[in-house]
Amino acid sequence: MMAAHQPEPADTRRNDRRGVAARARDVFHAFEHLVGGLSTALLALAALVWLAVAGLTCVIGVGLLLLPTVPRVVRSVAERERDRLSRWGPEIVRLGPAPTGVRAALTDPAVRRELCWILAHGTLGLFLGVAGLTMVLNAVQNITYPLWWRALPAEDPTPTLVFWDVRDDAGAMAVAILGVGMAACFLVLGTGMARLQAWPGRRLLAPTADVDLSLRIAELSATRAAALDAHAAELRRIERSLHDGAQNRLVAVTVMLGAARRALARDRPDAEDMLERAQETAEQALAELRTVVRGILPPVLADRGLAGALAGLAANCGVPCRVDVDALGRCPASIEATAYFVTAEALTNISKHSRARHATVTVRREGDRLSLRIEDDGVGGADERHGSGLTGIRSRVEAHDGRLTLTSPPGGPTALEVELSCGS
Repeated sequence: MMAAHQPEPADTRRNDRRGVAARARDVFHAFEHLVGGLSTALLALAALVWLAVAGLTCVIGVGLLLLPTVPRVVRSVAERERDRLSRWGPEIVRLGPAPTGVRAALTDPAVRRELCWILAHGTLGLFLGVAGLTMVLNAVQNITYPLWWRALPAEDPTPTLVFWDVRDDAGAMAVAILGVGMAACFLVLGTGMARLQAWPGRRLLAPTADVDLSLRIAELSATRAAALDAHAAELRRIERSLHDGAQNRLVAVTVMLGAARRALARDRPDAEDMLERAQETAEQALAELRTVVRGILPPVLADRGLAGALAGLAANCGVPCRVDVDALGRCPASIEATAYFVTAEALTNISKHSRARHATVTVRREGDRLSLRIEDDGVGGADERHGSGLTGIRSRVEAHDGRLTLTSPPGGPTALEVELSCGS
């Protein structure tokens, strides 16, 4: 019986380093989410105070003037939270201006849900944000405390959240151990705290069923228009490629063949050279026609499937790229072509702009959804608003009613996630 293949020690160490790096990124993102949530929680608390002031001053008449501003204040704060949550996960659609008038606002389900969110986020979200920020800052302070505690005033050298007097190095080391404990607590609890802080917003700020349906109809209309625009752009590209390339070369072949025929009739010695040039031009026209055909639907998809086609793209990438495909069965040809072109454009961007050392393409199929993830360890900062080719990728994905999520903070890493419906 053959022994199961054991990973090499170098592979094990590399996997361990990747796991530690992924865990470190998760903890850093959790801290970043908590701090971002703290900012919107402070705004939510201010909105709660404004609501209380408007309600209490109604007894003297001033509140009647303030009440119409409450829905606008609440909607403004809620929209900021929608934007924040959309940057860190599935998009939450903005709802636009709040209803005018107190009665219209009170009868609007979205406003009532936003009021509930204001109450939850202005209290629980604020607490979680403060707790996370305090935990991290005190962990950093206490871990480094033995390095600088002697520079503190002799009468008050004890740091915050320490319940004993620090008079010697042993006491300072005890503070450092407390800091390590705080850091360990945040490593364990930080991600859960960030999720709990975001949960009311995910639950209450998402569009209601009727609003979601109307937004879905508008989204499908926009998707259909984008599909038609993408189709027209593709036809223009093909027409331009044929007109500027193969057609011109075929015209040149015709001219050269006519000249060669006349040269042969006159028994001129340069007739053979003309025929050779005509043959070379015809071969170039044939090569350009093949390029145009590959741009319509790459033959490699039919020959080798999506996994083989993506492996070919990775082999030609300017950055070392690993492909991991686990997608049982074939998807519709248009979906596989979209995944192929998205990967090709993304790897081209990585080669040109990312300054990355490694890239990874991961493909998974779960039910009727094909998930594609392309990530690199480059400098980040990718923005589809700055003409980086990402706009074309999004248009191609949305033409198939897919979803694209880009995460590319300055300094990296960059991750492009695409979901496409491929049928069951």
